[in-house]
Amino acid sequence: MSDRPPVPEEMRAGIGAILGRFPQCVEEPAWVGMRWRVGQATVAHVFGGEDQLFRLTFRAEPDEVAAFEHLGPPYFKVGWGGNAVGLLLDDTTDWEELAELLTDSYCLQAPARLASQVSRPG
Repeated sequence: MSDRPPVPEEMRAGIGAILGRFPQCVEEPAWVGMRWRVGQATVAHVFGGEDQLFRLTFRAEPDEVAAFEHLGPPYFKVGWGGNAVGLLLDDTTDWEELAELLTDSYCLQAPARLASQVSRPG
């Protein structure tokens, strides 16, 4: 079994810059990698896999989960949680799209009073 690589600082900082704008969204170490939570709800989790690829999991609306699953790579359906989606991160990741996905994830996970304070792109 190979070791999991640490998340590159630029990747962690980029995700943190997006999620750090949201009320009460906190970055913390996870069992592997880093996660961002609002209250007890996880908004996103980034980690390196044993295959040396980096993954980000986040939440999406149920109909979007099915759409991501059908799109295929770099998206994937996470094996836990009904509305959890994954994205392989690499040099081709579209960070503007990622910001939209993470904004949606935050708004799904945050209490309505906090989600209402977030302006959504587009």
